[in-house]
Amino acid sequence: MALPGGWSGIVTKDASSNRRFLALWFPFLPLDRLRIAEPARWSPPAEQGGLPTATVEKVRGAMRLSAVDADALALGISPGMTLADARARIPELRVFDCDPYADQDWLERLCDGARRYTPMAALDPPHGLALDITGCAHLFGGEQELADDALERLSHFGMRVRHALGSTPEAAHALARFPAAPAPDEASALRRLPVAALRLEDESELALRRAGLKTVGDVASRPSAALAARFGAEAVDALHRLLGEAARPLDPRHVPPAIALERRFPEPVARTAYALAVLEELAGEAAGRLAERGQGGRRFAATFFRSDGMAFPLRVETSLPVRDPKAVMRLFRERIDSLSDPIDPGFGFDLVRLAVPAAEPLGPTQLALEGGEERSREGGEGTVSGLVDALSTRAGRHRILRLAPCDTHIPEQAQLALPAVEARAPAAWDAPEAGEPPLRPVHLFDPPQRIDVMAGIPEGPPVQFRWRRSLHQIARYEGPERVAPEWWRDTTPREAEARRTRDYFRVEDARGRRFWIFRNGLYGDATPQPLWYLHGLFA
Repeated sequence: MALPGGWSGIVTKDASSNRRFLALWFPFLPLDRLRIAEPARWSPPAEQGGLPTATVEKVRGAMRLSAVDADALALGISPGMTLADARARIPELRVFDCDPYADQDWLERLCDGARRYTPMAALDPPHGLALDITGCAHLFGGEQELADDALERLSHFGMRVRHALGSTPEAAHALARFPAAPAPDEASALRRLPVAALRLEDESELALRRAGLKTVGDVASRPSAALAARFGAEAVDALHRLLGEAARPLDPRHVPPAIALERRFPEPVARTAYALAVLEELAGEAAGRLAERGQGGRRFAATFFRSDGMAFPLRVETSLPVRDPKAVMRLFRERIDSLSDPIDPGFGFDLVRLAVPAAEPLGPTQLALEGGEERSREGGEGTVSGLVDALSTRAGRHRILRLAPCDTHIPEQAQLALPAVEARAPAAWDAPEAGEPPLRPVHLFDPPQRIDVMAGIPEGPPVQFRWRRSLHQIARYEGPERVAPEWWRDTTPREAEARRTRDYFRVEDARGRRFWIFRNGLYGDATPQPLWYLHGLFA
């Protein structure tokens, strides 16, 4: 439900700025999330219905209230109190464990849902959203109509929210959080707010109040130099941002993509299959736009907006530029099949949006001689890149990896395991000369495994070594290959101590098995007894 006190009656605004912002503040977000997302856990027994509720967390060994509902506030219970003090006042107080990660995830979902109004939707933690509605309000009939539509959806969803419009994100947030008395303009309303609207540290806010500066207007009436000298530059910066005298760019949760398509429905669609069919049509339109630019998409983001205000974002990624709608939809279906919870249309979807956040050059597609489209340049079905895309979509982008060479002589740093869908410029791997054995083993141990070695002192070759309780007599060896640390890199003294010169040997035991071992450190080089390690196995 929408809470009273949201101030939006702005008559004038700063002539130097034409931007407009809508702030949405959820004062009871943790408890609303519990009630909506976890109804089985929230539903109280019949004898506990209507009791005040709070969430608790441990702070310095004591259980304190992190959030309370409206009933608890009305009874004098506020966040920050110890649970013992709150229970002394209200013995029947219901409490739940605080879950800040779930609250953050819930706020991000609300932010995704707010993107139906503007692509510039940003998080305003801990319990707020900031929407840049510049140039978007006329699509909904005006600023107030847009705000009313957002409040109606959120209230229908069960969220309690307060809102305000302003010429800066800070002004809109302050007016939403602190009810203002009627004022002729925004500037006058801001000056009547308490100093808490500056969102300073608790010590700075307390110092302002002790100095007799109880409102924003009291602070603004003092010289900036005096304020900075006594309360710090942060107080002056916060005051200037609140009054619109200094600007701070909004950091949207999602950067607006170069290509974005959407389809709105006059009536909510309750069938997910139909929404996917619409998404495929949008993928075809996106392919046309990409073809006009000579590009292919590397990332595709689909969002299904429900009529109750919630949104379901889906994202897929390809290893090669793609603009084939069937290939894109195949990845989206793989993504949907891998979801732990299926997409729930609820009361229906009223908006489907497809965006292409990342695109790369892709030349015209050649037609095959026997007819049909040649897909050798794209990640189509039956290709290696298509298999990589499908596996990465289903299992996760960090589960399917490919090795990329690095420009370093340190063996364990000579390659990086990167997500296979992150295509990089091809780089050549070091190859041995014809007829020569490989310089590096096919398998590296990470970290190298400690072994006991018998070798000549000070820098003699190894004679035998013990690994995993087995003794290996060395029949042949080659080396040493000395690998020095990268001394030119900035390191701490401890890291410099850990990095020692290594002497590598390629050895073969009496049974023909080949190993790659090294001596870590040199005799007389601050290493009284260098240790030996097994680093890899040759084929």
